[in-house]
Amino acid sequence: MDQTGITPLPANPEPHRPAAFRRDARSHRALSTAKALWWTTNRAAGRAIAKPADDETAPPPGVDTPPPRAGRLRSAWLEAFEKDAADVAAGLYPVTETPPRNVAQPIRRAVDVIADARQVEARRKRGGAVEAREEEGSIGPTYYRQNFHYQTGGWFTADSAKRYEAQVEALFSGAAGAMRRRALSLLAKAWRDQDQRDLKIADIACGSGAFLKDLKGAFPRAAVAGVDLSHAYAQEAGLRSGAGMAQAAAERLPFADVSLDGVSCIYLFHELPPKVRPAVAAELARVLKPGGVLAFADSIQTVDAPDLDRLLQAFPAFFHEPYFASYQATDLSALFAGAGLLPEARDSAFLTKALLFRKPAATGIADA
Repeated sequence: MDQTGITPLPANPEPHRPAAFRRDARSHRALSTAKALWWTTNRAAGRAIAKPADDETAPPPGVDTPPPRAGRLRSAWLEAFEKDAADVAAGLYPVTETPPRNVAQPIRRAVDVIADARQVEARRKRGGAVEAREEEGSIGPTYYRQNFHYQTGGWFTADSAKRYEAQVEALFSGAAGAMRRRALSLLAKAWRDQDQRDLKIADIACGSGAFLKDLKGAFPRAAVAGVDLSHAYAQEAGLRSGAGMAQAAAERLPFADVSLDGVSCIYLFHELPPKVRPAVAAELARVLKPGGVLAFADSIQTVDAPDLDRLLQAFPAFFHEPYFASYQATDLSALFAGAGLLPEARDSAFLTKALLFRKPAATGIADA
């Protein structure tokens, strides 16, 4: 047990692995490698064109934090792909990286992201963090109506929703999917012996639907739904995943009490103000059945990797993440314990950590 009170999961089991899983893992590894090289190249091209004025790895003014040791980030980046391929080989979830339908598809996505990089950098230089409030369809609480990451359109336009996944893959050099799937790995292990036909799960703040698509692939017979406050993103997520969608805030979920076996929440909490996080945690707990689980993934915190503190401190300033510093100081186990969810397992890869929380099963005479 570590200082967070969560027991790390053991390494992937080594029992019988069907040949099909091994072939899938090899295919997955090859596709992931190609994807990583592609988005790393696009990241470099975007920076060359946009010519950012700041160094995204430099600490904010007044912070004298040493950089990571040589090779540290590369080894952590590679580990994300290794863990992902190992889980495919173990049969925890199927191959999720698929070749593009045609050569033009990734080229169009890359050209769009690179072209938009100029606008993103211009917005960064002038501090354009709230332009999204003027977008048509801009709804929700004030904290939500911002240009997080300085992205064009905020969370409110169809172009933003279509561009988002390519942007984050370029940002993390192709590792975004592999990082997110640490939460899928924890969930798949927790539900390994469950009858999928009886399961109901919702991905909360599902964005453009990449993780939602992974959920559908891993649990094809379960009832899977996505929830997002943005109409544009919810629409894109539905098209990407084929899941049922609902447009709603994480603070007010459209589900009855104790109605879901699982919820997932990926990269939401670092974009919530401190006072909103307990409300969202309580809402996630409210909709879970006794014994239900929360699969959570978000940025690592300094406590997880003190040698990466320089990078973590630079991130919110360079990418406009106004609540990231407070997230870094948040005790996640205590936050969810306050909502009645107990930590059960954890995993991490590159710049993401995943946690599995469980709502205790009801006990006592009333359950007899």
